[in-house]
Amino acid sequence: MHVAVLGAGYAGVTLTRKLERQLPASVELTLVDGRETHLVQHLLHRAVRHPTIEAQLEVPLEECCQRANVRHATVEAVDYDEGRVELDDGSIEYDLGALCLGAQTAYYGLSGVRAHGTPLKRLRDARAIRSQFLDLCETGGRVVVGGAGLSGVQVAGELAELARDRADADVEVVLLEQKPTVAPGFPVSFQEAVAEELETRGVDVRTRTTVTAADEETLTTATGPAIEYDQLVWTGGITGGAALDDRRPQVRSTLRLGRRTFGLGDAVNVVDDEGKRVPATAQTAVRQATVAAENITALAEGGVGGFEPRLSRYVYQSLGWVVTVGGGTVAQVGSQVVRGTPAKALKTSIGVQHLANVGAVEDAIELIQESVSSPQA
Repeated sequence: MHVAVLGAGYAGVTLTRKLERQLPASVELTLVDGRETHLVQHLLHRAVRHPTIEAQLEVPLEECCQRANVRHATVEAVDYDEGRVELDDGSIEYDLGALCLGAQTAYYGLSGVRAHGTPLKRLRDARAIRSQFLDLCETGGRVVVGGAGLSGVQVAGELAELARDRADADVEVVLLEQKPTVAPGFPVSFQEAVAEELETRGVDVRTRTTVTAADEETLTTATGPAIEYDQLVWTGGITGGAALDDRRPQVRSTLRLGRRTFGLGDAVNVVDDEGKRVPATAQTAVRQATVAAENITALAEGGVGGFEPRLSRYVYQSLGWVVTVGGGTVAQVGSQVVRGTPAKALKTSIGVQHLANVGAVEDAIELIQESVSSPQA
């Protein structure tokens, strides 16, 4: 029997490591990803202000795996029922598999936004944002961050802090959000604390602002006058990758996407048994991996087709939220909002735990050392 995990983000790497422990030794296990490394994406914004952290944010895939075979190839198409995958260098077949391809930045067909805006999905994006912003610090001007979800909040905070590090920089950081509040969809107390941190750092937050187009110097909006800018960062949402025709297919709580395939993480829209859509976050991807591993193992032991075992169901339960806003951090645990040093310690511990869980113990230690030595990070 052959089990294939497609994608090496939070969902894919976590699932692979669980399957390495749970599947019988006779089952062949393959992890497929076009990149050489696993990226600790929830800390990516920190590389904008602290490029020295880059080494701790990427882990070679071979170091993440204990017995799984790693296939470095880009997934181009998947047949969920037949278990066939078209790759950029060939194809593979599997008896059971998991779609964990993650997501890409959504531009919603807005004219000029993709051409002129820089996303924050890879380390090269963080480098580009930093380089453009440092040039802006020399000349003065305005950077606009489109989208005030957690990614947008964090990159706006890093840029504001980077400008403060250069006291003579005449730079304005503007954060746009279509909804009435920053961090839309989160508890009101969390939203208010995040907004206060942004205000403290001088970020100009403009909610109820819908971008409709962009050119080299101007953003057109549906809700007011055009906004001039010198640098544009776009964090306005996510959509599926090219292999999924830019869609995120829907799965229910068993995470079953097809006869031979499960879907989890940002690649899919997970809807729970109450019909509610589950947020696409690192913590949900990791917890979904537990359910997917149980179901794949059960089917691997019982066989696909014919009588199948009862599948486990994913139940969404938030463990809380943590967001970094420049030198500040806001955490929500239960109904309690925590800020400052305790929140920062929680954020660091999450990153350290994930690195340790994927086998990158040395990177976890270095991340702790970097956080301790940079009290305002």
